[in-house]
Amino acid sequence: MRYIVSGHTYHVTHRCHNRDFLLRCRRDRTAYRGMLRDHLAGSGVRLFSYCITSNHVHLLLRPEPAAALERLSHLMQGLEGEFARSYNRRKGRTNAFWGDRYHATMIESGAHLWRCLVYIDMNMVRAGAVKHPREWAWTGYQELMGLRKRYRVVDVRALLEHVDAGTEQSFREHYDEYLNQALERNELGRDPKWTESLAIGSKDYVRGIGRKIQNRMNTEVVEDENAPSSWVLRETEPEGIAYG
Repeated sequence: MRYIVSGHTYHVTHRCHNRDFLLRCRRDRTAYRGMLRDHLAGSGVRLFSYCITSNHVHLLLRPEPAAALERLSHLMQGLEGEFARSYNRRKGRTNAFWGDRYHATMIESGAHLWRCLVYIDMNMVRAGAVKHPREWAWTGYQELMGLRKRYRVVDVRALLEHVDAGTEQSFREHYDEYLNQALERNELGRDPKWTESLAIGSKDYVRGIGRKIQNRMNTEVVEDENAPSSWVLRETEPEGIAYG
């Protein structure tokens, strides 16, 4: 992708073709997670969280700085391609499984990464499928809170280095608090910046990203109306589609 910059965390989103609910069955969501685990092994990419919904996926990924674009692209192409072929073969279908190309938003470490984690885990609450992330089996919450012990895909230890949380126990206490606050305040509306922008973070962070990609695309830096001290880098003529 033309705007990937090495050394960052990426919130990657990808929707099923025509927004169809191709992942509505438990078996398919579980199969996707299994393939995700296989493709992460040896990829040089860490997974910080995820959410597999009925018609799109969220992946919070951190490639190793060396060859970040190649690592991210190789992971996504291999994973999405294998899953689409497997699904179509099993269902006897020939149509495309995925819609347009996946989108990646760079997320600054620290407070912005905390907020992105919450946004991802709240997906199925926003959709009205569950009342709390713990009730949806195909999301990072289960592993972040230490509830899922086997066949884990989230690298919690690597995540701790980027959220300034200290120990796993400290992280879990703070994360549960953030989630409960979001639920109490009914902060469930879809926020397109997490899935349509190029980068989210402090003003200096997004300006720095903008300078690095200015020769590849036209961008603008705007202040986030919903969060103090938060800024968004976006393409002046944005492309892409809306995700939950």
